[in-house]
Amino acid sequence: MGGQYRITGDKYPRMRRPRRRGRLVLMVVASVAVLGVGGWGTLQLIDVFTGGGKQAAAAGPKADCASKVSPSPTANATVPKPAQITVNVYNATPRSGLAKSTADELKKRGFKIGDVGNASAQFDKKVKGTGILLGPAASLDTSLPVLATQLTGAERRTDTGRKGSTVDLIIGTAFKDLTAKAAADKALTALSGPAPAATASPKACS
Repeated sequence: MGGQYRITGDKYPRMRRPRRRGRLVLMVVASVAVLGVGGWGTLQLIDVFTGGGKQAAAAGPKADCASKVSPSPTANATVPKPAQITVNVYNATPRSGLAKSTADELKKRGFKIGDVGNASAQFDKKVKGTGILLGPAASLDTSLPVLATQLTGAERRTDTGRKGSTVDLIIGTAFKDLTAKAAADKALTALSGPAPAATASPKACS
């Protein structure tokens, strides 16, 4: 028997080939694993030195921006209340009693009343519209818009040389009555109510 195996030699090489293949596969797997770990480590180093951290930081604010709640509306602090506005009422029409009746109604609506009477020669019988609202330059975006809610269509004017905060309502020939109180109150609420809420958008976050 022993002589037979020594003569042919066919069995011995065939028995070692599977072992070589198994060892070769093991070496290949180990090499791939080492290369994979090395490659991952290299990518991490590249990220650190090429600003990968900055990109991650940039991603943070975007996510945070998308989750931000819109600011709560706040009241328009520049618009005064009627009780803070003193109004002089002047009649520039031939009809008598308009200045007093208009002043009385404005007082009921919360305005303070100053002078009441006929308009000066500059305006007497020269105001063709419903009226003119006249005040100092500072009243253009404060008192005048509030007073305008009470007389729709009135012209607004400012006098740069005028001092103080008092404003004038000069009644014109087209005047019939003040704006209905319900409509005036609605306009006043819209004027002095909350400012529009700011909303976040994807473009603003980018």
